[in-house]
Amino acid sequence: MSSASAYDLRGSRLSKPGEPPWDIALLYPLQGSWSENDFLELSTNHFVELSHGCIEVLPMPTKLHQRIVQFLFLLLHEFVSARKLGEVYVAPLPVRLWPGQFREPDIVYLRPGRGEFRGQPEGADLVMEVVSEGEENRRRDMEEKRQDYAQAGIPEYWIVDPETQRVTVLVLEGGAYREHGVFGPGETASSVLLSGLAVPVAGLFASVAQERE
Repeated sequence: MSSASAYDLRGSRLSKPGEPPWDIALLYPLQGSWSENDFLELSTNHFVELSHGCIEVLPMPTKLHQRIVQFLFLLLHEFVSARKLGEVYVAPLPVRLWPGQFREPDIVYLRPGRGEFRGQPEGADLVMEVVSEGEENRRRDMEEKRQDYAQAGIPEYWIVDPETQRVTVLVLEGGAYREHGVFGPGETASSVLLSGLAVPVAGLFASVAQERE
């Protein structure tokens, strides 16, 4: 096939076996050009985030990942509901950090009265991320999202790491996060924003320990 015949009469690139379906791919904006509307109108069964005009496709969660998320959600939901302190959500729920920037934390806590943008929260008060396997995922949660959540003014960020069985609680101070604590097995992770919230680390990672036996 000549190079000219690799395109149809409309100028669209034709797909060959083993290639992506270019006609479908070309329906979407190029990386770096995605708008908020493009992102919010995207229909997919994957978790995706919008960062600096680019779509980032997140890894599909595992059962182990979801067990940890469920443990945290139930504990946090019970704590917040009993005290009428607001609402707690689990992904998928995109959070608008600033115009053109959406992240999708595993767990989001919102105090009463927080604003919305087209049904999505404008910022958050506390977010939790359970780190997925892989260097790229670790870098996203521990470096990129740490910067993003701080820039968005989110008061507290929990990084829950199944690999090391550690929970890092970060508290916003002067526009950047400082470590409130790094909690391991036998310790209890605590919150500054939600005084009295306590998460037993051994219980949180019990399913991790069982899978390693």
